[in-house]
Amino acid sequence: MALRLVVGLGNPGSEYERTRHNVGFRLVDRLVGGADSFWKDFKGVGVVAKWGDVWVVKPMTFMNESGQCVRAFAGYHNVLPSDVLVVYDELALPLGKVRLRKKGSAGGQKGMLSILRHLGSDEVPRLRLGIGPQPENLDAADFVLGRFKPDQEKDLEEGLARATDAVRLVRDEGLEAAMNRYNPV
Repeated sequence: MALRLVVGLGNPGSEYERTRHNVGFRLVDRLVGGADSFWKDFKGVGVVAKWGDVWVVKPMTFMNESGQCVRAFAGYHNVLPSDVLVVYDELALPLGKVRLRKKGSAGGQKGMLSILRHLGSDEVPRLRLGIGPQPENLDAADFVLGRFKPDQEKDLEEGLARATDAVRLVRDEGLEAAMNRYNPV
C-alpha cells in the first residue's frame, strides 16, 4: 500500500459537527490542522486538502452516499482502492479504541458500504475508531447522531490522538506496521 488518500467520514453541517458519527471528520481535521481555510471544494461532492503528499477528503454527500465523492476523487487522481485509508466511527468498539483493517465488508457502516460499492472493491483499507458501547435502550441511528457526554470527551481525545498517530504510521511505514502496533492482540 502506498497511502495516497485519507477519507474521513461524517455528515456535513453544524448540527452534526460534534456527533459520534463525525469522528472521521474530526480525525482528518487533525491531520490538516483543522482550519476551514485548508479545505477546498471538490466538484461539489466533498472538500479536499493536502497533508504532505497525501490527499485528505471529507465527503459532503452525507454519510450514506460517501462513495460518490470517493469514487469521483479517486477516479480523477487515479488512486487505487488499496491506496485509500477510510477513517470512521465504530459502534462495536469501546470508546477511543482503534482498529485497522486491510480489507473486508462494511460491517454495517453505511458510509463504508457506499465506498465499497462505488469503488467496486472490498480491498479498501480502513481505520475504525470506537464510539461504543451503544446503550441498550437507544436506537443505533439516534446514538451515532448524538453528541459525546463531557466525561467521554477525554477518552475520545485519547482515541483521536492514537488514531492520528496510526494514520501517520500508515503513511510513513505502511499499513502492516500500523496494524502490528495499534490493533489489539
